[in-house]
Amino acid sequence: MRKVIVNLAVTLDGFIEGPNGEIDWCITDDGPGSEEGIMSHFDAFLAQIDTIFYGRVSYDLWGQYQPAADAPLPEKKLWENVHSKSKYVFSAESKESSDAVYVTSDIARRVNEMKAQPGKDIWLYGGAKLITTFVNLGLVDNYLLAVHPVILGGGKPLFSDLKDRTNLKLNRAVPSTSGVLLLDYEKS
Repeated sequence: MRKVIVNLAVTLDGFIEGPNGEIDWCITDDGPGSEEGIMSHFDAFLAQIDTIFYGRVSYDLWGQYQPAADAPLPEKKLWENVHSKSKYVFSAESKESSDAVYVTSDIARRVNEMKAQPGKDIWLYGGAKLITTFVNLGLVDNYLLAVHPVILGGGKPLFSDLKDRTNLKLNRAVPSTSGVLLLDYEKS
């Protein structure tokens, strides 16, 4: 069965965005000579998925994002890879799209049907409200978090309004030279 995986960058104090939506604290490169850097782990993750779940706001921001024309080639290739995946947008409102399928109701049934289909794993990109919904419905199988060495003191928390405790099992913890700690948990 396919797994639904939350894969996000988070600050040490649990925020996925700063107070004004900023993500400038995200480290995307471990610098020269780093073979086990953040991007190599992210590339491996992208190879293990074929589908991305977005909330509507996240989709509007990132679902069709294109890097600047003068962006480095690795960044362009990364976004090309992201955009090659099947996209589902979970929203209260349906919308016509040639790029994504909109899911407006019956989330648990629809997601469980998709998990039972053949294919690779599924990236639950977010946002935070959608992640909360999935956690509360018991639909998240793995949590792959890149914990960044910064404390923001405020912003949008990764988790809020959770109804129940979720026990997790640590699969691996991978430090990087940048100070980012990659944590891979599965639901136990």
